[in-house]
Amino acid sequence: MSSIGSSRALAITARKTYLETLLRGASGLIHACANGAKLLASQTAEPGLYMRRRDLVLDMPVSLDAWQRGLEQRIQSALTAVRLARPLDTKPVGQLGADFTLVEDSAVEQDMMASRLGQSIADKAGWEYTDLCSRLNALEAGGANNPDPAGDVLRPQVLARWLIDSWTDAGLGAAHWMTLQTVLHDEATHLAQEGYHDANHVLLDHGVKPEIDLRPFIRRTKDTGVAPAIQKATSSYVSGSAGIGASMPGTRQAQHSSPMVHSGMGTPSQIGGNSGLQPMGSAHEETRLMTQTPALRRSAVPAQAVLGKLNQFVSNRVPGFVPTQVMSGGANVVVGVVAPALGQAIQDASQVVRRHAEADSEARAVTTPAALLQDLQESKRALKQAASTPNERAIIEIVALLFQSILTEERLPAAIRVWFARLQMPVLRVAVTEPDFFATIDHPARALIDRMGACVMGFAAKTREQEDTLPGEIKRIVQVVEAYPDTGRRVFQTVLVEFEKFLERYFRDENESSRKGVSLAQQVEQRETWAIQYTIELRKMLADVPVHEGVREFLFRVWADVLAHSAVQTSPSSEETKVLKRAAADLIWSASAKHSREDRADVLRRLPPLLKTVREGMARGGMSVEKQDEHVHELNTALAAAFSARSATISSAHLKEVTERLEALDDILPNLAEVELDAQTLRDLSGHESSDLEVVAEGGTMPTPAMMAWARELQIGAWFQLDYRGTQESVQFAWSGLQKQLALFVTPQGRGVLFQLHRLAAFLQAGLLVPVEDESLTVRATREALAKLDADPARLLN
Repeated sequence: MSSIGSSRALAITARKTYLETLLRGASGLIHACANGAKLLASQTAEPGLYMRRRDLVLDMPVSLDAWQRGLEQRIQSALTAVRLARPLDTKPVGQLGADFTLVEDSAVEQDMMASRLGQSIADKAGWEYTDLCSRLNALEAGGANNPDPAGDVLRPQVLARWLIDSWTDAGLGAAHWMTLQTVLHDEATHLAQEGYHDANHVLLDHGVKPEIDLRPFIRRTKDTGVAPAIQKATSSYVSGSAGIGASMPGTRQAQHSSPMVHSGMGTPSQIGGNSGLQPMGSAHEETRLMTQTPALRRSAVPAQAVLGKLNQFVSNRVPGFVPTQVMSGGANVVVGVVAPALGQAIQDASQVVRRHAEADSEARAVTTPAALLQDLQESKRALKQAASTPNERAIIEIVALLFQSILTEERLPAAIRVWFARLQMPVLRVAVTEPDFFATIDHPARALIDRMGACVMGFAAKTREQEDTLPGEIKRIVQVVEAYPDTGRRVFQTVLVEFEKFLERYFRDENESSRKGVSLAQQVEQRETWAIQYTIELRKMLADVPVHEGVREFLFRVWADVLAHSAVQTSPSSEETKVLKRAAADLIWSASAKHSREDRADVLRRLPPLLKTVREGMARGGMSVEKQDEHVHELNTALAAAFSARSATISSAHLKEVTERLEALDDILPNLAEVELDAQTLRDLSGHESSDLEVVAEGGTMPTPAMMAWARELQIGAWFQLDYRGTQESVQFAWSGLQKQLALFVTPQGRGVLFQLHRLAAFLQAGLLVPVEDESLTVRATREALAKLDADPARLLN
């Protein structure tokens, strides 16, 4: 350094860099903690911990902005103090007061939390901090105005204090902090590491102590064999920490250019805690090794590769084969024109198949696959004779091979197979005019065949298939396609959308196996949605009402669900629901402080009928007698406490206002479709289980984001093999909730199996829910066609 002044300026710059990094990363830290809280709430846990996590998720959103503002204001104040070379106004951790005075328990608890957080940062980010301090000591040696060590902004305890104080000021208490402690510690450590790293980088760029002397931190041991063990353990810790951080959703990994050297700020502690996040970080690899990631072989890449091989094979042997490209969304699709002679031949072939099907219908017979293939083989010869180019003959052969494979699929019901046969000519016309039919797996014609095939593969097992509406819908769709032969992909796209809408209606209203299960699942979703909204609104109403905490928690955790159940079973405005709302108002009044003898006598007079109403509401909601007794006992305790409470009473005007707001509650609730229903707000659904509806609440492991995406993309009507509770059986995907957070599968016997999205992805990842079909009908047909062409290439042009 050229002078003391420049050294001091550089030291200030390092501190400013550290604080600026914290300021930039504060928002990311807040949101990462929020995501971590949501992830925790989505996991299975013992009831007490589960409720604490759920409460945290409900309370955090309203406090996040205040927490972020408080944290950023503290960092900004420190940044201003550093720039102006003023002392830092921060209360050091562990120094609650200068004098011997009584200190509130909450202050002691906050100080302990800050101390633990500071130590955690020191343990995991200590080497960066020690390097930075060593470099700053070299810069500031001999300076008269060294920063006060207790208040230096670089100390881990200072960041810990800022986080704790801003958390508390935002209205988030110590209980919520302890629930999220592991996530908070990890995120604070990541942010501190980034700040220390950036500050070190500034000093290194100016040539300040590029090499750190670690000899003062070396501790000799008598056993020379310990050193390799420590080195191995440290290496494992470093690699393990990186792996866990990289796999956790919502976390930010700091990139460091200098090697990891643990220096004397404490010993590296093993990653742990009670949050449950860490084990999930390694579950991705664990599950991959167990199941070999079954989703990967069912992705679109292999299917697209099959089409690519087909195009390459045909292009090498047919000079006139039209080059194809993968089109997106049908944009820029090159549309050709069918030659008149070929168009007439396609029309004649269509009439042959149609007459055959109509004759069977009149005779109440079913065409065999052999008869259908014979008709199509004769039609193929006529079509090739009418074709004017090698390209057309090649397309005719490929489409014929595709439908030969489809029509010989044994799992297609015989009554439906003929309608697939009637699609061959419309598909041939599309293939001739739209080359991207051979290039994209999501062409509407392919997608329609695949969707219909996936739904009817298990249809042959049904005992009343003639009375079912699914064959009638397939028949209608084929007739619509035949009626508009010149519209190409547009008619396929139109009927595909109609078929998707039909499936939703079919499984909900018409299919005997799924109708009851879908109704039950919809009631579960509706009840959960109402319960969430009632809880939120009750929290708002009671925010400033002096009522006993036990009654408050009962209203949030129990009575909101009772209200929701009544709203679903009757209606939100029914007399039964109104009675339950009035009971809530009575509970609020009864649980407020009672200072006069008249009020106490009034409570005692009204209490028996009130508790009777409470019991009836809980019983209608499906609660066991044991649970009812437990809640009534807690209410009695809370109400008794109100007699001796010294808190403020609820005025008549205030009580009237609360009562009116409760009665008008449904007027301010949003529509069900507008309510944000996700894994964080959904509760334990096992209480909805019945003989007709199983709720999957366990099994599988933490899914990857890819598995979550796959779970969202499952299509209604697809068949799966489910391994659950020691039984393996076929199930059909019958219903998906408004926001895809709930998914219902039904067995052929009509029993419903309900998944939350997160659990569904876990089952897919663990191989406990496996698609019956590894690939779609048209992709499998393409593979078989390619194999036949490879064995006899000459058939393309013959």
